[in-house]
Order: sequence, then C-alpha cells, then structure tokens
Amino acid sequence: MGTDIQKQVYEILESQSRDSRAGIFVSHALILLILINVIAAVLETDAVIFQNYGRILDIIAAVSVFIFTAEYILRVWCCTQNPDFRLPVTGRLRYMATPAAIIDLLVIVPFIILPFIAHKGLTSLIRFLRIFWILKIGHYTRSLTTFSRVFKAKQEEIFIAFFVMLVLLVMGSAMIFYAEHDAQPTKFSSVLASMWWGIETMATIGYGDMVPVTPLGKVIASFVALVGIGLFALPAGILASGFIDEYSKKRKDEQEPPRVCPHCGKEIDEKPKEKDF
Repeated sequence: MGTDIQKQVYEILESQSRDSRAGIFVSHALILLILINVIAAVLETDAVIFQNYGRILDIIAAVSVFIFTAEYILRVWCCTQNPDFRLPVTGRLRYMATPAAIIDLLVIVPFIILPFIAHKGLTSLIRFLRIFWILKIGHYTRSLTTFSRVFKAKQEEIFIAFFVMLVLLVMGSAMIFYAEHDAQPTKFSSVLASMWWGIETMATIGYGDMVPVTPLGKVIASFVALVGIGLFALPAGILASGFIDEYSKKRKDEQEPPRVCPHCGKEIDEKPKEKDF
C-alpha cells in the first residue's frame, strides 16, 4: 500500500507527471506560486508597497514556504521509486545531494530560520532571496531540461569560445593600458582597471567613461571592438546550433516507432550494433 502511494506521488512530482492531469495541475500550480513570490519579492523593494501590504506579502511567503517544504519532504520520501535512488537510506541521501534537491533546500531553509534572526539587514536579504526561487521552475518544465542537455553537449565549444574571449580581454586591456596610461593615468591606472574598458568595448556598450585619446589607443580599440563583436556572437551561435540539433533529434525520436523485443516485449533503447563480416 505504501509503495503504491509512493509511486503515485512520484509520478505526480517527477517527469511522469507531464502525462497525467494531476501532475500537470500540480506543476502549473507550483510554477504559478513561484512567479507570485518572485513578483512579491520585487514589490517588497518599494518602501510604500511594503509599508502598506507587507503583512499580505508575509502571509504569501509563509504559505509558500509551507507548501515547498511539504513538496521537498514528499520528493525525498518517494525518490526511491527512481532506480538511481532505490536504496532507502543511501538513495535518499544521494537524491538530497542532487542540484535540484539542493536548490529546493536552499529555498526553504533561510525562511525556516528567519524568525530566529534579529539582524534587520540579514532579514531583508533573506526576503529578497525569493527572487531566486525562479530557479525551481526547472523541476516543472522540460524547457530548462532541454537547455541543460544542449549546454552539456556543447560545453567544450562554449568553453573554447569564452577562453578566446578571455585571452582577447587580457591582451586588449594590457595594450590599451600601455597606450593610454601616460595620457590618462587616472582612468587607465592599471591593466585590471583597463579590463572594464575591454568589457565595454567587446560588448559594444560604450558608456563613454573610458575613451582612448592617443592614435595608438584608437587603433587598439578599433581592433578589439571588431574582433569582440564576432567573439561575443560565437556562444550564441553555438547554443543555437545545439538547440537545432536537440529538437531535430527529438522530432526524429517521435517519428520513429519504438523497437520492441519479439521475445520479452520490452522496448529496445539501443540500436543493434553492426557486425563485421
């Protein structure tokens, strides 16, 4: 009986819930609750709104923490239905160490200890942390799961792109420091200070707070700006390519019927290996 209840709760809370009405209702309700709390955290930063409606916002936070605490306990309780966490003790401990479970825990723990904190600044910070509850949405939508798969598949290319950007940033900042330090010693006071100019230039923001005035500095700035435009667009292109590959693979899997073993009737995940003749 207990195992059947565990299975039902697991199917509602975890990935299988997307195929059931109860799971869809629960996931949509929790997403709505998260968005309400994010909006409440934003509104709390306005002194007038907080003064007039602070009590209501506190009630929303308290109810939400109670619901998310119950959800976390249920997830830990039923996680043994997942083959990866099937052991009663070590399986649950392994689940609690997963990134998603850690995020869930970080959402509720600060608010549980909030009544015991007297420091006003720390209390305000904990209340403001509700904005980061939006990270929990990854539990309830497949879109973020798709993004994580794309990022994992393209992590090497993304690392290379950011490494090249870092090299350009350091070299450009060093060269502009050499060219502009004597003319503008207060603005380009060091290579570290010049990196802010490098980020502005590579991102094509151009706030105008640090502008080269020497001919050599202008040449260096032109080079860094032109190369930076291409390098900043590179990670976006890599991620776009990854999303196209992921959705193409998903569409192909949906079109192909599952292969079934003629003997046991189970689905065959892997394609048969080619034999060498």
